[in-house]
Amino acid sequence: MPLASIRYRFRQSLPASLEEAYRWCTDFRDDDSRYFPPGLRRRVKWLAPDTLTQEDRRKDGRRTVRKLRLIRLLPEQRSWSNTHLEGPNRFSQFFYRLRPKGPRRCVLEFTALHLERTARSLTDAERRRRARELARQDRAVWRRFARAIAAERADAPPRSSRRLGKPTR
Repeated sequence: MPLASIRYRFRQSLPASLEEAYRWCTDFRDDDSRYFPPGLRRRVKWLAPDTLTQEDRRKDGRRTVRKLRLIRLLPEQRSWSNTHLEGPNRFSQFFYRLRPKGPRRCVLEFTALHLERTARSLTDAERRRRARELARQDRAVWRRFARAIAAERADAPPRSSRRLGKPTR
């Protein structure tokens, strides 16, 4: 089966300062699955203060789909990377960078290198169409996250977070 390499990017405004958004986005925990449709089980394992693995399992009909990712935090750049080690999109890489957009807002810059097996090689037009579809799906997830950030900022107390360098698991 051919492997399609699909690149795409987008930006998403977030209703939090750069620091608040970075803390929220990089506070990886097992219960983060609450932000996704039911049926997702997540396990987070901190390997070092700036490195973790994230394992997701979800039922897809009769089979369980497992994704294992390596996440590397780059706090000085307010960015992080996500590399799929196992799963249907093995070796795909996603890059996230936050940029300030005023004192109470920031913007996420998302860049993807999505790899997927296809029945045949994709034409350039098919690759562009798939890139638009994937960007739409990922943008929808980040819009949901933006709403969650806004809701959590409005509700006291704020989401607990750990300091970089103090893994809890």
